[in-house]
Amino acid sequence: MALAIFDLDETLVAGDSASLFCRFLVDHGFAGDDFVAGDRAFSEQYSAGTLDMRDYVRFQLAPLAHLSTQQVDALMPVFIKEYLAPRVYTDARELLAACRAQGKRLVIISATAAFIVRAIAKELGVEDVLAIELEETPATEGADTGYSGEVSGVPSFREGKIIRLKAWLEEQGESMDGAYFYSDSMNDLPLLELVEHPVATNPDQSLSELALSRGWQLIRWPAPACAAPV
Repeated sequence: MALAIFDLDETLVAGDSASLFCRFLVDHGFAGDDFVAGDRAFSEQYSAGTLDMRDYVRFQLAPLAHLSTQQVDALMPVFIKEYLAPRVYTDARELLAACRAQGKRLVIISATAAFIVRAIAKELGVEDVLAIELEETPATEGADTGYSGEVSGVPSFREGKIIRLKAWLEEQGESMDGAYFYSDSMNDLPLLELVEHPVATNPDQSLSELALSRGWQLIRWPAPACAAPV
């Protein structure tokens, strides 16, 4: 079965899901206003290609340290409804539906925490997810597990996406034959170069120029009319 692999942020969603979740945490009283400024600084590192993903995960999860994983999951429906769903590209939903109709297996691979990506994937009707898995604190008597703030295993970021994808392919008995990969970012160049059908999707300037020079497919969608905060 041919794979249709999708990056998430700025590819399927007009915005960064991790940053939107940080705004959600501030708006709902889990973090102070300076948390958004801290997230913005990390976003600048991401754009510059200097981000240490493990440092960012520790930062993002700090306001959730007192919550169990179940309590974190319970926050997600409101986050999805109010902050995320309005930012999904209409064209993205149509493309996902077209890929399903063509018999492709849909996979979302993202450098965002898995509990966020899985909630978004559920909204989009995508079952297969590769995202940043999180270390959980051991359960104790009278206490559920929580998130320690550390990454578990290889983070699905830059070259890590290839490592995680290859492990998943072996586990699932799938191959990269005829695979498509849709992404907006130069951070995903290693995976774009690996697939048979790279598709620069809502690309940043660097990726747009590269895609044109290499004859890759390039698509750009109009932003959804949404009221969710950036």
